[in-house]
Amino acid sequence: MVSIVKFEDAYHSLRKALELCDGLSGLKKDDKILIKPNLVSWDFNLPFPPFGVVTTSAVMAALVRILKEEGFSRLTIGEGSLMNPRPMGRQIFKVLGYEKLAEKYGVELVDFNEEKFTEIDFGPIKLSVANRALKADKIINLPVLKTHNQCKVSLGIKNLKGTISRRSKTHCHGKDWDLEHTFPHLATRLPVALTIIDGVFVLEKGPGPTGKAYRKNLIIASTDILAADIAGAEIMGYRAEEIEHLRYFAGLTGRSLDLQNLEIRGEDLNAHRQFIDYDWEWQEGDLGPIGFARRGITGLAIRKYDSSLCTGCSGMYNPMLIMFMSAFKGKPFPNVEVVSGKRQLASPGFDYTVLFGKCVCELNKDNPNIKHAIALKGCPPSIKDLEEGLKEAGIFCNYDEYVNYRHYIFNRYKKEEGFDLELYSIS
Repeated sequence: MVSIVKFEDAYHSLRKALELCDGLSGLKKDDKILIKPNLVSWDFNLPFPPFGVVTTSAVMAALVRILKEEGFSRLTIGEGSLMNPRPMGRQIFKVLGYEKLAEKYGVELVDFNEEKFTEIDFGPIKLSVANRALKADKIINLPVLKTHNQCKVSLGIKNLKGTISRRSKTHCHGKDWDLEHTFPHLATRLPVALTIIDGVFVLEKGPGPTGKAYRKNLIIASTDILAADIAGAEIMGYRAEEIEHLRYFAGLTGRSLDLQNLEIRGEDLNAHRQFIDYDWEWQEGDLGPIGFARRGITGLAIRKYDSSLCTGCSGMYNPMLIMFMSAFKGKPFPNVEVVSGKRQLASPGFDYTVLFGKCVCELNKDNPNIKHAIALKGCPPSIKDLEEGLKEAGIFCNYDEYVNYRHYIFNRYKKEEGFDLELYSIS
């Protein structure tokens, strides 16, 4: 059973969604309940548009209030956000107002990255899972309605990846296996009792802030994580069969992906179906983004990221592109190739090879095709690493243009068009 409710007021809309899907039926009053939002990352130095990127604080606050009103008192909010390079979960909790939930309702706030993990053997892969997640009696999963440039969609099942250690997250992005055959195993072990997809906004070309958000005004809820994800994917224009990690999870659990098998209550799913693109378009010949060709950029081949590019380097990939754009002055680049991830090998015929990240540096350390390596060995590399490294090839980036770009993607969201930052604060 899946409920789809139009978002009007966080408290009343969420109450309705929970009532329609009987969402609290699997919880006991004395359960230790872990609430797992999607707080993938934040930037405390430059403008960060949270719309469709992280769980709205309004929905989180409404959920905690409802749980408290219903007599559930042992509540924890936990997340393992991207480290930069140290844990920053508590800073994110603060900026999103979660500390007020701790003060008002006694909710415990936990950054998984500060705590212990236990390695679990899932058969094809071993992952270190946060002890807090393993020891919870029940988990309420609170992802965002968004696309993902490596997995097409990021919903309930994908959100559980935030419960594993940094090393395990990197391990999921392996050289010899598919990312989408890793994290679904978590949903077979963790006690997820309820999934609430926060669809106040929907994010195109996610999962980060460089994607474009739209106001969607939906809440999707189910006690069945796969059912919630099927509905969420359908609303974004994807059949579940098109999403490899949903196919894989269905195979692990002997489930059907047929939308017709779901009982949907509330809003008509078809009335809200809208295709939301997940990927960035690349030039023919794997030379770089289409936008580079439109600007007349030549002499440069940036190989498209694949699923072996882990979250840390993924977060720096767009800044890398913007920095290259800032260095273009109308003349061809000096015959440069850029490779990344754990699979890409440098090609012959280039005068300079930029090795973007520790993993690709290790993979190509003895590659005879490389004439002059610009090895950015950070995990992930920083903008400063990139800026300094490119000077070896006579490429001079302008960091101020990256700052301008960040302001641009933040300023395109207008409050009068529904992009209200108050949805990410708690009073």
